[in-house]
Amino acid sequence: MKKFYTVSEALTLLENFCAYRERCHKEVEEKLRQMDLIPQAKEHIILSLMASDHLNEERYARAFARGKHRIKHWGKQRIVRELKWRDISPANIKIALSEIDAEDYLETLNRIAQKQWQSSSEPDLYKKRKKCFDFLLRKGYEADLIQEVLATCENA
Repeated sequence: MKKFYTVSEALTLLENFCAYRERCHKEVEEKLRQMDLIPQAKEHIILSLMASDHLNEERYARAFARGKHRIKHWGKQRIVRELKWRDISPANIKIALSEIDAEDYLETLNRIAQKQWQSSSEPDLYKKRKKCFDFLLRKGYEADLIQEVLATCENA
């Protein structure tokens, strides 16, 4: 049995949905699609959420970049890729990347590279370097930075 929503009920539900944590437009649109509302109602709800500041793409992008770097230790390339997948504008992506401190970024890269290097039991130095490089690349770090960091890991 499918539940039907009035515009005011759907708006209240989505305000709570957005208040729980930052949401991007794509997540809100998906939620609206699940509610099966008419296009005019969807548009009205999105505009209301933006007007009441429940839905703010820039704030979402900033929070996303900070959180993914601090908690999951993602690099800038991975963050950019994920934000693009969520249809965040290039201007907001640029603003979001400014949230990541350059010194903290390099410190995090060094820390996870050292940890990965030490945890690898690969006896062949070439294979060990390749595994660590690939791991850091999947995390979203830049290849030139990875090369520099791995050079210090090998010498340590």
